[in-house]
Amino acid sequence: MSELNLYVDTQYASPYAMSAFVALTEKRLTFSMIAIDLGIDENHTEAYAETSITGRVPTLVDGDFSLSESSAIAEYLEEKYPTNAIYPKQLQKRARARQIQAWLRSDLMPIRQERSTEVIFYQAKTQPLSEQAQLAAQKLFRTANQLITIPSEYLFEDWCIADVDLALMLNRLILAGDDVPERLVAYAKYQWQRPSVQLWLNQKRPLL
Repeated sequence: MSELNLYVDTQYASPYAMSAFVALTEKRLTFSMIAIDLGIDENHTEAYAETSITGRVPTLVDGDFSLSESSAIAEYLEEKYPTNAIYPKQLQKRARARQIQAWLRSDLMPIRQERSTEVIFYQAKTQPLSEQAQLAAQKLFRTANQLITIPSEYLFEDWCIADVDLALMLNRLILAGDDVPERLVAYAKYQWQRPSVQLWLNQKRPLL
């Protein structure tokens, strides 16, 4: 097996780096983490461009192959290292999990802008949600309630990587003290206790 390296941000605050880290950990793969300081644009240097063609984190390096974008990394790991699945085995459920990941990365921008992951990892103070963010939150709650079937603790019968991504989006609001339906709070808290997630949460972070 070739050596695996995961490039992440120095604050360990990127939700996408977290998702890739959890995917690798759940696969029980041995890997090293290399931190890139986004605050000084270290990801825009020529040296990093030789590693990541898009200059982004996370980037996974597997031997002489590199790949960025966390959902692409998760899918790559699932195909190359099929043991310890991180996606549902059934085709349509697997497709739904990928849909959820894509949606969380492309929609709900007001939440991402007003509730950055500094709220999660640094307990940053926040202002009340704007009207746009409140509408985005209602959309998130409506969709999450449709996806999470009672009394399941997961999106599907078993845990998958999309559970981490959805819980993280919900926790942007929960940990900021915003009103979130209790059922969704319980779901997010349960995902947060997963050992692979706790490993990421307990990374030593520099001061902002």
